[in-house]
Amino acid sequence: MRDMIQKIVATEAQGKAAVEEAKAKADRILAEARKKAQDIAARARQEAGAEADSIVAAAVEAAQKEKDKRLAQVAARIENQVKIDEAARKRVVEAIVRCICRP
Repeated sequence: MRDMIQKIVATEAQGKAAVEEAKAKADRILAEARKKAQDIAARARQEAGAEADSIVAAAVEAAQKEKDKRLAQVAARIENQVKIDEAARKRVVEAIVRCICRP
């Protein structure tokens, strides 16, 4: 009977040790999984940030081109609408010079 009790106690001890080892292994696996998840999330954030920067840069470039195009159109429209002959231009320049150079 004593032998039987010792075997049961030994088996329980082995079972507890196996459970503790399994828990430790599960904790290590969980820690590794969390680390990998954090690495993946960090990489995804970096990639998303880089993509967002690229999109913003492309949008800024497109906006600049659109602005330049519209300015050129407006400038051309103004030049077509405002026609000053040489005599009128000379009078305007002389009037400006008189205003600026007035003693």
